[in-house]
Amino acid sequence: MTVPAGNGTGGAPDATAHGGGGVRRFTVLYDAHCPLCRAARRWLASRAQLVPLEFVPAGSAEARRRFPELDPDATLRDLTVVADTGEVYAGDGAWFACLWALADHRGTAERLARPHLLPLARRIVATASSVRERVRDPWAGPVDDPAGYGDPDDRADCADDRCG
Repeated sequence: MTVPAGNGTGGAPDATAHGGGGVRRFTVLYDAHCPLCRAARRWLASRAQLVPLEFVPAGSAEARRRFPELDPDATLRDLTVVADTGEVYAGDGAWFACLWALADHRGTAERLARPHLLPLARRIVATASSVRERVRDPWAGPVDDPAGYGDPDDRADCADDRCG
C-alpha cells in the first residue's frame, strides 16, 4: 500500500530527480520485537544503498516523536517506510521501497511491482507477515532503547549472508 508517491506512477518516487523533490532518505519503521524483522533490518543495512535507509523501531518514543501523524499500532502490524519527502509506504509498498533503495535490488522491486507479478509479491509479503505474527515476542519490554542491539538474535553482520 502506498500513500501518494507524488510521481503519478504509484511506485516509489524517483530518487534520481536531482533538486526537484527526489527522495534522499527512507526511514524504515520495523518491529524490533520480531526476530524476522531484525534479520531483515540487518540484511537491508548490510547492502549497498542508492537511497540511505535509516531504521527506527516501530511504536518507540522516537518513532512517535518523529511521525506523530502515524498510528503506532498500524506501524507495528505492517512494515512502514517514510520518505524524507513525506510519502508513506506500508505493507508491500514498504517492502518495494526498501528493495528499490538497494543498489542490487532496484530492478527486482520494479519487476515485482508490475501488474503480472504484483499478486505474487503481495502473497509473499502476507506470508512473511503471518510468520512474523507467530515469532514476535508480544511481552517484550518497551522499544525506546535502540531495540535489536544486543539481543541474542543480533549477530554481527557478515558479507556472505551465512551468519546463521
